[in-house]
Order: sequence, then structure tokens, then C-alpha cells
Amino acid sequence: MEDLKDLLPVEAVRLDVRAADWREAIGAAGRLMVETGATTDEYTREMVVNVEENGPYIVIAPGVAFAHSRPSPAVLSTGMSWVRLAGPVEFGHESNDPVTLVVALAAQDSAAHTSAMASLARLLGDPDTAAALAAAPTPEALHAVLAGERPSDDSETSEPATTPEPAEPRAGSLHKILTVCGNGVGTSLFLKNTLEQVLDRWGWSRFVTVEATDTISAKGKASEAVVLLTSREIARTLGDVGRPVKVVQDFTSTAEVDAVLRDTYDV
Repeated sequence: MEDLKDLLPVEAVRLDVRAADWREAIGAAGRLMVETGATTDEYTREMVVNVEENGPYIVIAPGVAFAHSRPSPAVLSTGMSWVRLAGPVEFGHESNDPVTLVVALAAQDSAAHTSAMASLARLLGDPDTAAALAAAPTPEALHAVLAGERPSDDSETSEPATTPEPAEPRAGSLHKILTVCGNGVGTSLFLKNTLEQVLDRWGWSRFVTVEATDTISAKGKASEAVVLLTSREIARTLGDVGRPVKVVQDFTSTAEVDAVLRDTYDV
């Protein structure tokens, strides 16, 4: 697995980019991946079409859009780009607009970037690191913050003061939770990593497995799951799948995911 610093070279970072709307913002992120050899121009179009067809579910946190599409021939190698906008842009998200940061991902498969997504989830979920990224004066300075990954302080006020005592799953079986997005390789994997951070802190990782998937696969796998976690837009697409579908607004917030998990298990 490749690390974040490997998938996001300094050449793929641009700061204070002007964009008139969300399409231009995604276009700027897409051009960087073309310039660094990760994709062709067609992939940029595919990222735009993804939002047109599935809605602004890629706005995973306040001010942050995670642009991506499915693996396709337009992806030459797994890679990322980072665009900090000069001014905020509306994507149409109910709670996380406007966007000032667009991170784009082009993935050849769901395995190569797992480690990078885990790193990015932790970095954006940590207030101090997120502030340092927002204030970085140059691409080189921002890349240095990304490369200097550190674990979040367990004393942060966003974390719950206590953790629940888990009960043994029935008949020794594992519980399964599905995280769902339109393509199964981007935002669902991001949410999976945040959820796994919470499960680790609870000590529940040995009781609950988490699988990132797309909307089509989620409908077929829903019967295996205790709950499905996703964005509001994707929840509408899923409809009734026979299992609870719960919305997470901020995919970087361990506090919000913690609350959803507590509601799910009534703890």
C-alpha cells in the first residue's frame, strides 16, 4: 500500500486557486492529476459526471470536497491532487457548503490507496493539523504537514469521555457495518477509516467489521449488516434496503461517528 505522501506529490498541490463554481474547482483538481501523469482529461469529466448523477455527496466535511469517480481506463496510475481555493464555492450540499478545499483521487482499485485514505482521515479530523494545512503558505509547506503525520491526541475535547462496554456478539459472530458511496473507492473508504478509529478507541474492533462499498453492492449486502452509514444523498439513492441507513454529515468527525454508533447500539 502507498502512503499519502507517495500518492500526493508536491507537484499535485495548488493553493489559492480561483474557481467560479464546483465544476471549475473539480476541473482544477483534475488537471493536476493529468499533469502528474495519474489520469487523462477524461477522468476529470468522469468526476464531474459523478456529482451530476449522485449529487454533492463528495463534500465529506465542512468546506472539504473529495472528488473522485470509479476506476476506469482514464486512470493511468493511482494518484491524488490537492486544491485550496482562493474563495469558497457552493457544491449544493445541505450542511457542508461552501467548499474551500478539493482533494481529488484517481484509483486503479480499492486496495492501493487504503493506507493513504486512513492517513488523510486522521489528518483532516485533527483540528490542529487541519488548521496547519489551511494556513500553509506554499505547496512545499503543506506537503511537509502531510508528511509529518501524527496520531490525534486522545485528550481532544471532540472525543467522548467514556467508552461503552461491548457485549459478545451472538453466537460468537462478527457484526458488520457497511459504509456506502456512489463508487465504493472514495468517500465510503474515507468514512470506513473514521469509523474504524472510533471502534479502535471503544475496543470493539474485534467485534465489528467494516466494509466500504458502492450503492449497487450495498443493496445486495445489506442483509449481512447491522447498519449502513452514508451521506444524505446516497441514503436517498439506497432507499429501503431492509436495514437501518444512517446519515453522517462530517466524514472526518470521530465525534459524529461515535454518536451514530452509540445510537445504533443504544449505548
